[in-house]
Amino acid sequence: MDHRNLHPDTLLTHEGRERGRVGGTVNTPVYRASTLLFPNVETLQAQNGTLNTYGRHGNPTTRALEAALAQLEGAHAAMLTPSGLSALTTALLATLKPGDHLLMTDSVYDPTRAFCDQTLARFGIETTYYDPLIGAGIAGLMRPNTRVVFLESPGSLTFEVQDVPAIAEAAHTHGALVMMDNTWATPVHFASFRHGVDISIHAATKYIVGHSDVLMGVIMTTEALYPEIRGFYKQLGLSVSADDAYLALRGLRTLSTRLERHQRNAERIAAWLAEQPEVGRILYPALPGAPGHELWKRDFTGACGLFGVEFKGVSERAIHAMLDGMQLFGMGYSWGGYESLILLTHPDAHRSATTWSAEGPLVRLHVGLEHPDDLIADLDAGLQRLRAVSR
Repeated sequence: MDHRNLHPDTLLTHEGRERGRVGGTVNTPVYRASTLLFPNVETLQAQNGTLNTYGRHGNPTTRALEAALAQLEGAHAAMLTPSGLSALTTALLATLKPGDHLLMTDSVYDPTRAFCDQTLARFGIETTYYDPLIGAGIAGLMRPNTRVVFLESPGSLTFEVQDVPAIAEAAHTHGALVMMDNTWATPVHFASFRHGVDISIHAATKYIVGHSDVLMGVIMTTEALYPEIRGFYKQLGLSVSADDAYLALRGLRTLSTRLERHQRNAERIAAWLAEQPEVGRILYPALPGAPGHELWKRDFTGACGLFGVEFKGVSERAIHAMLDGMQLFGMGYSWGGYESLILLTHPDAHRSATTWSAEGPLVRLHVGLEHPDDLIADLDAGLQRLRAVSR
């Protein structure tokens, strides 16, 4: 059977498995190994220069996860890293050199911005931030030395949906690579390579693992770029443990099912919040009428549970009162696990090419797998506390 024609749900179930490899086990076992032994000199020498010489270069567990992820997103190959940020920084360092120019979306994940402004700048690589809604207009920012155009769609904290195909076409016309943080949509809901992306980055920590117990990143590439990026990755000495890869593989099997529930819960809660008098805008592209909805509907096949809520006429002190008493929504960084999270954000502090203006504070919600009635009751009680402070 040609797996290229299978639906994502089926790929999630069957990719990264070799039937009968180890006594017919359903799951790929955990291969804990640093040293690999060879029966003779000839065999050892034949493996020199390959990924089959030492545990740091991978093992059957990590390779199973890499193969499954690459097949799911339509990449040539995938590489696992210790965190989402390490995937971003590795991919940027592998493709940029002193004197190069990088175009970076202004809505990017803040640690990525810090890496550009500090580390890349120290290496003589210039970063220009651009309006995430620029679309094909990005052609006007291209320079002869522009090597990479970086996208994050939807944008971190503010959820702008970028016109990926238009930006990719302009970048490729000028000889630049297109790199994208695709964590929000996951490989299930955005086929990045089909839309012109050359390198796709994921914080597997989020939805791929899905259980808030593993830190991991993924770099996926085209065939043309794979040797260059894998070579740099190898030089950095990056690796992940077989135990973490096993947990990520286990999470991957239920990714589509979990995303469906996350989206259904998020849509219901976003619609309820939109009816509250203190709420100005809901920044959830999957919600009809929300910013970016038409582009999302054109390019994406689904959504997740992460979105923003912009309040109006409300002080941060009132938001504190709301958040401090939440019972089901935890307060903490990250997202993508089974539990719901809530966080006050300040996107205006992390902009340089655009200005983020809002009527009031912006709160980010990750809607988990709890029953939506209970989550709404928790939010309703929070709004009562907010109103008591606002009187």
